[in-house]
Amino acid sequence: MSVTAADGFDAAGVAVGLKSTGEPDVAVVVNRGPLKVGAAVFTSNRAKANPIIWSERVIRDGVVEAIVLNSGGANCFTGSFGFQTTHQTAEKAAALLGASAGDILICSTGLIGTGDEVFRGRVLDGVEQGVAALSPDGGDAASLAIMTTDSKPKRSTVSRDGWTIGGMAKGAGMLAPGLATMLVVITTDAVVDAAQADGALRAATRMSFDRLDSDGCMSTNDQVTLMANGASGVQPAPAAFAAALAAVCLDLARQLQGDAEGASHDITIEVRNAASEEDAVEVGRSVARNNLFKAAIFGNDPNWGRVLAAIGTTHAAFDPYDVDVWMNGVRVCSAGGPDRPREEVDLTPRATDLVIDLKSGAATATILTNDLTHDYVHENSAYAS
Repeated sequence: MSVTAADGFDAAGVAVGLKSTGEPDVAVVVNRGPLKVGAAVFTSNRAKANPIIWSERVIRDGVVEAIVLNSGGANCFTGSFGFQTTHQTAEKAAALLGASAGDILICSTGLIGTGDEVFRGRVLDGVEQGVAALSPDGGDAASLAIMTTDSKPKRSTVSRDGWTIGGMAKGAGMLAPGLATMLVVITTDAVVDAAQADGALRAATRMSFDRLDSDGCMSTNDQVTLMANGASGVQPAPAAFAAALAAVCLDLARQLQGDAEGASHDITIEVRNAASEEDAVEVGRSVARNNLFKAAIFGNDPNWGRVLAAIGTTHAAFDPYDVDVWMNGVRVCSAGGPDRPREEVDLTPRATDLVIDLKSGAATATILTNDLTHDYVHENSAYAS
């Protein structure tokens, strides 16, 4: 049930013709209260879509009544017409829900640079149909409506002592830090205030979505939203809530990684014994974005030399001639030189584990990425909403 697993949330997903496939393309998620707490994290791309510009204003007071999401069009680089479309979408939802437009978040995903009166009309029609279809069982339909090139919906639920967190996500490419080409909506019936929600969401995002680096490309429409209503009447300990939220975010991030466009390997890069967490992240990202390494993994080639070449481009503190590297449990490099024979490494499974020991401190970090495949190139050369 994803976003309706927690008490006090209704959702819907409807089809209004934004997608050429006729599949659901507008989702609405509504918080029925009693609390109307909201928090959100947005793309750090300077080129922001109109819904991001709108939602950044809405979230400032920490109050959110509902969120409207559409696929089939990013509403980005569509000028004042596009921002007016976003504003009208919020006003339409607010009028139907008896809320304020300033408490309605908007998200869009799809092709950049397209938008006309037909698009606007269909989005507004989707809001009307979506509000009419709202249901406590509508979470699954909502998760289908936000999909673009996704092959399957992403959903996650965690229940603890009388309270629940549920979430949905979309994303299958352009997965890079500063969020990815993702839309994520998370709901909870726990009693939390705006400050706690914001802090917990930022901490969870930092260790999950911000560590997902599928292809090094950053989208214009990325948003992760948390809504809390206190309907359970249970106020969990801050640490317990933060841990549960982090678990949901990491689960959704792993699902996004597993559905990356055309990928044949899901690569987990663990950097150990770095001088700082920042160094560990920088080293992990350098490998995750290295096309030579990613192509080698696609070819099932344990080319550890490409790993050392990639991390040598960073500013992290380490001696490149004292680094160890493991691939799927086999130490192929020891102290910057050959160790076990490459033939011992089996890279045929989809799950691929790379461990890099920098021997420079005690910090660690894990980066999630994918290989570079023919299918990835084809899908992103042929893509259109």
